Amino acid sequence: MLISHPLHNLAGVQVVSELTHGTSHGEVVSKAEFQEALHDVLLGMAAGLKRDPIVILRMDGEDLKEFVGSGRYEPEAAAIFSRVASEGVSLRQCLLAALEQLTHDGVPPASDAWVGGNIIEQALLQLPADQLDRPASRDGFFEQLKKLLGAIAERLQEQPVIVAHTEHTYDGSGIKRLLANKFELDKLLGSVWKGVSSEKKNKTSKECLTVALDKMADAARLPRYGDVNKVDAVVDEAIKKANAGDGKAVDEAEFKKLLTDILGTVMLQLTENPVFVCTNTVVHDPLSDSSNVLAAPMVTLTPSE
Repeated sequence: MLISHPLHNLAGVQVVSELTHGTSHGEVVSKAEFQEALHDVLLGMAAGLKRDPIVILRMDGEDLKEFVGSGRYEPEAAAIFSRVASEGVSLRQCLLAALEQLTHDGVPPASDAWVGGNIIEQALLQLPADQLDRPASRDGFFEQLKKLLGAIAERLQEQPVIVAHTEHTYDGSGIKRLLANKFELDKLLGSVWKGVSSEKKNKTSKECLTVALDKMADAARLPRYGDVNKVDAVVDEAIKKANAGDGKAVDEAEFKKLLTDILGTVMLQLTENPVFVCTNTVVHDPLSDSSNVLAAPMVTLTPSE
């Protein structure tokens, strides 16, 4: 079955953004400029897909029914309850928080508006309304979560959800490979230093360092700063350990050494405690998102000379 993916629309938006520099004003560009921008965007997307392949899943309730009826349910429910329950938290809040942690067991992304309105909210209607807003008890949570998951499975049998699934483990191996290749590392550090704005070149602010690390992210197989909270925490700790980010003046050699030391610390931490990231994105009818592309700034092509 051929499934259209939102990346198709994303490519168009990124090309337009690249050509218009993110502004909302129309631009006149040559065919050569358009081809170059499209080439760069597609190469970037290809690299991303190679690093984090997308698997298309059809969630039809079968995996969820199997999970609820298996011996994995109670230990998983107990672990989730210990994480989400606290004094005064309602059963409804606990159940919704639990759904966000069960996406690997056949629950579609609860944060998606369509899933929330057509699957989750409809399934919640089958639970006793008078209990949902009361403080959650362990036994009540176990019982109602099982009922909720069963109701969601029934809804999915009627309305299967197509999901784009990606997963990645950040274990420091990409950093290790980069640090072992002195030629590539020196070349990349030189490029990063040149890209630092002149007013920031002599100041090692946290912002400056994270921007620099972002420029090295692909080569080091790291996410962009701000994309993965757990990796951000590792980077923050590495910056702190290097006594960097305080705005003190440094020269080019010191700046490069700081980045290398920070990467080394991040590598050690991720090697010891890898960060696993799993994302599920609902794939909607591409026509429903076409307005995003149509609303993008207009680009007028002119024949290249």
